[in-house]
Amino acid sequence: METILFVNQISKSFGKTDVLKNVSFELKKGRIYGLIGANGAGKTTIMKCITGLTFPSSGEMTLFGETSNARLQSMRKRIGSMIEAPALYLHMTAYENLHFLRLLRGIPNDEMITPLLETVGLEHVGNKKAKDFSLGMKQRLGIAMALLSSPELLILDEPVNGLDPIGVVEIRQLLKKLCEERGITILISSHNLPELYQTATDYIIIHKGELVKQMTASELDEQCKQYISIRCEDSAHCVRVIEDVLKLTQYKVMPNGEIKLYEGFNELSKISTSLVQNGVALTKFNLEGDTLEDFFVSLIGGEAHV
Repeated sequence: METILFVNQISKSFGKTDVLKNVSFELKKGRIYGLIGANGAGKTTIMKCITGLTFPSSGEMTLFGETSNARLQSMRKRIGSMIEAPALYLHMTAYENLHFLRLLRGIPNDEMITPLLETVGLEHVGNKKAKDFSLGMKQRLGIAMALLSSPELLILDEPVNGLDPIGVVEIRQLLKKLCEERGITILISSHNLPELYQTATDYIIIHKGELVKQMTASELDEQCKQYISIRCEDSAHCVRVIEDVLKLTQYKVMPNGEIKLYEGFNELSKISTSLVQNGVALTKFNLEGDTLEDFFVSLIGGEAHV
């Protein structure tokens, strides 16, 4: 799979404050990467380093195969971004904002603006000025502006901020569609971890400016997978009851004898009663498994506001 971006040991300091410390990760083509970190972890600084809004104090980046500063600047034309807040002209309509930005960037096709507004759900705002937009509408317009140049890498800082639940789902579907149908690689930060869990294919977790972990969605699923934790005096007998009496098959016996049952979450009472009635001496019977929030907090070692 083609590597779009490789960040190699980048650090960033503002005065005596180290914001990023030797951060390394890579983005592959056609994947959606969730950038997770507490407030002040360095998420926005990473995005600014990638897009050229600021520059690392040390380390290097390879973007679309290019590493030199001159070539990096050229490759950044293939990036679309919305970082911190959409840069809107408040006295203009949504259409006018996109038209003006198109002229600034020298993008020739004026006919793309209306379909782009339809894509982000702003086709009906008419002559309403951006200063009168809700926060959610401004976010939608910001995403449209990021998509104006048909980017190959899309970087979005809190894109669902201010959206109602329906809007959040619509943006999720849009990002997935852009990734799956156009092969756009997406890097997205979000405070909405449950939503990120439904959107991202990969995760980059940072804390206090340092990379904690990069993992795929399947790897995270394995970490966060819910299960019924069963401990008893005779694991083999318990397994026979699970299979022959309860007719359940999704389980795993761990080396320490613990049985992890991955189904039947809505029938906990029925399962425990059946096990006891069939001679299983239970010493533990609990529903376990981390949420994304639980896993994130466990990685950084305490409560966090993300």
